[in-house]
Amino acid sequence: MDEKAVTPVLMPHGTLRNRDRSADGDRMSPVASLVRRHDRDRFQTALFAPVAQREALLALYAFNYEIARVRETVREPMLGRIRLQWWREAIAAACEGGAVRPHEVVMPLTAAIRERRLTRAHFDALIDARESDLESDGPATLAALDTYSEGSSARLMLLAGEILGLSEGTASAPLRAAGIGYGLAGLLRAMPFHAAAGRSYIPDDLATDSGLDPADYRLRRSSPALRRVAVALADRARLQLAAARRDHAEIPRRALAAVLPAVVASRYLARLERAGYDPFSRALAVPDPLQSWRLLAAVLRNRF
Repeated sequence: MDEKAVTPVLMPHGTLRNRDRSADGDRMSPVASLVRRHDRDRFQTALFAPVAQREALLALYAFNYEIARVRETVREPMLGRIRLQWWREAIAAACEGGAVRPHEVVMPLTAAIRERRLTRAHFDALIDARESDLESDGPATLAALDTYSEGSSARLMLLAGEILGLSEGTASAPLRAAGIGYGLAGLLRAMPFHAAAGRSYIPDDLATDSGLDPADYRLRRSSPALRRVAVALADRARLQLAAARRDHAEIPRRALAAVLPAVVASRYLARLERAGYDPFSRALAVPDPLQSWRLLAAVLRNRF
């Protein structure tokens, strides 16, 4: 199946059909088009959300894309901080009843925030995490990496849960754990990109204990030390995902789409294991052509 041409879509009545992306592209909202182009995982999981909440969910994911890409679009950290401050002010206005900025993401996101009374602290934590991306130093410890994943990924999952009808604090433990697990797996997936850009999210203590040669990482060369790093991070991600699944009953079916990224994370970790825990393996660069169907199977089982 060519994922660039066809995406399985769960229709409102529960059936699955194939939708030609090029045919529907013009009928998508700006936030849906943005997420479809730049965040394949979350776009596919959002398709399994109830129709009434889907646009709000896509607005949230479009916001996440906008702040996540700041680091890649500026040359100086100060310019990145200025852009993130713009988003802080947009969120503050949305939460405090201020004027809505005429921006294709801000407008639907503001509507979602006000209609569903989304927790402002989660937005603040997401922006804080992306501001830390502007720093040249990576995390010092594995615990610090967990904290980063909590801010950059788990808070997004908590907001997605609120959009899908969960009150603040409901099912927070499984959502938070699933978000951290997905975030850690995502950092492993992005390792080739980060290495090419001269950035590293490998904790200093883990790199030292594993005997990682910075040159191997920078040049994207596989090594026993790099594989030890990957094993440690993958195990950490699996622990979080397992913790989330132990409490899966806390998440009602209507909110399952919020936690479906955990399915994507688990699949990637399985592929990484088959690749000998080499995060630079070319096999891992090929998207999973069955991902939409794996998500559908999870929805039908009401599990993640």
